Amino acid sequence: MREAPDSQPIVFVIEDDPSMRAALTNLFRSVDLRVETFGSATEFLQSKLPDVVSCLVLDIRLPGLSGLDFQNDLAQANIRIPIIFVTGHGDIPMTVRAMKAGAVDFLSKPFRDQDMLDAVATAIDRDRKARKETKILADIQSRFDTLTPREREVMTLVAAGLMNKQIAAEIGLAEITVKIHRGRIMKKMGARSLAELVRMSEALGVHSTERLGSETKV
Repeated sequence: MREAPDSQPIVFVIEDDPSMRAALTNLFRSVDLRVETFGSATEFLQSKLPDVVSCLVLDIRLPGLSGLDFQNDLAQANIRIPIIFVTGHGDIPMTVRAMKAGAVDFLSKPFRDQDMLDAVATAIDRDRKARKETKILADIQSRFDTLTPREREVMTLVAAGLMNKQIAAEIGLAEITVKIHRGRIMKKMGARSLAELVRMSEALGVHSTERLGSETKV
C-alpha cells in the first residue's frame, strides 16, 4: 500500500543557491519524493513543518548560521532529523565533524544524482526506524505510568533478576503479595514473558538504583 500523500516522506532542502534548489527539487520529484526548499536555516525554522518521516539536505555554507552550527543547534533542541550535507568547499575536518555529529552523508559538489538519491533513501529509512522506536518507547512508558509506586518498585527488582522470595525480603512483603504484584505488572505492561518485561525495563532505563524506597505502600 502506498502512503497517503500528506504522510509520504519529505526531503527538506536548505540551500542558498536558487539554481541548486531547483535542481534538487527536480531530482527528488523525478522519483516521486515530496520536497520543500528553503534559502536559509532561519527560513526553515520559521516554517510550520509537517510531522512526517523526513530528512534534511543541508548546505555547509549558508548565510548567517552555517550548516554545521545548525546541525549542532538541532541536536541540542533534540530534533533528530537525518542530515545529508552538500558543499562546494568541503574539507576533511568538516566531513569528520559532520559525520561524528550523526550526518548520514557528506557530498561534494558536483555530486552524482544517484549518490544523492542513495543518501536520501538511507536517511529516510533511518528516520522511519527512529520514529517507530520512539513510538514503541512512548507506548511502554504510558503503560509504566499506570503502575502503582509499589508495582514499579517490584518491577525494578524483577528486572534486576531477583526471585519472589528475595523481593519479599528486600521490601518487607509476603511472598504471595509479591506474586500478586508481579501478575498485575505483567498484565498492565502487556508483557508475555519475564524476558519481555526485562527488555521493557531496559528500554525505560529502569534500574535497581531507582527504587522508590520502603516508604511506598501497597
